[in-house]
Amino acid sequence: MTVNGALHHVEIYVRNLAATQQFYDWLLVDHLGYHVYQEWASGISYILGEGTYIVFVQSERLAAPYNRTNVGLNHLAFNMIGQAAVDRLRTELDTLAYQELYAARYPFAGGPDHYALYLEDPDRIKIEIVAVGD
Repeated sequence: MTVNGALHHVEIYVRNLAATQQFYDWLLVDHLGYHVYQEWASGISYILGEGTYIVFVQSERLAAPYNRTNVGLNHLAFNMIGQAAVDRLRTELDTLAYQELYAARYPFAGGPDHYALYLEDPDRIKIEIVAVGD
């Protein structure tokens, strides 16, 4: 069902498409139910159901590194069903080369009523995985 005003897609330019694809295959495909929607030499997109999709494109302008505190995108947040699923994702994260954020305050770095895991993608974009339902 199409919802008026719903986000259609987000496009993000990245430093290393191969590293980005490896990360988002792990996160979006393996854990959050997305599938690859489109793929071409300089990009890939992921979609959940028939709704909003996320596009990653290899940037040609690599001089300035990404900084989430500059003007622009700060982070992407995704729902994950259940606190146990978020805990399992965190355990798996410990075996991978990705950086957890706010580890000392897990799972309540976002506040006492907000169960979430924070990590960085290969470009240091903050990713928030929010436990919902159960």
